[in-house]
Amino acid sequence: MSQKIISLTEEIVQPIVKDMNLELVDVEFVKEGKNHFLRVYVDKEGGVDIEDCERVSEKLSEELDQRDPIEQAYFLEVSSPGVERKLKKREDFERFEGSYIYVKTYEPIDGDKEFFGDLKEFVNDQLTLEIKVKTQTKQVTIPYEKVANAHLAVQF
Repeated sequence: MSQKIISLTEEIVQPIVKDMNLELVDVEFVKEGKNHFLRVYVDKEGGVDIEDCERVSEKLSEELDQRDPIEQAYFLEVSSPGVERKLKKREDFERFEGSYIYVKTYEPIDGDKEFFGDLKEFVNDQLTLEIKVKTQTKQVTIPYEKVANAHLAVQF
């Protein structure tokens, strides 16, 4: 059910964000406690501001009210993806080459399933990360289809 709501929301919001020169990063429909939340994450070069989020929220809310596709009560939230932005699409990995990221894989690669490192390149559906192991630096190649979760990471 939630995947259907996510797909429909993406279909509705995509032209809205495109008209505003924004990028749709992600849509989530989750239950937290007794409440349901429909969360839409948008971005643009240089980052989004509160006015961008308000404009998307208003237009999306109007469309959702007209179509009424969600049976249960929910809260609509439109926001920036934040500093630890999810990387989901191939284009995300291409765009953020050179960035410090976190990757979790479906199965172990070189004995590990979690990696923090610099995304050196994304070519032929392969991520090349430069990671530190103690005092050594090494490269690991991760096939895109084995990525379970990835996001930008803050380096300390």
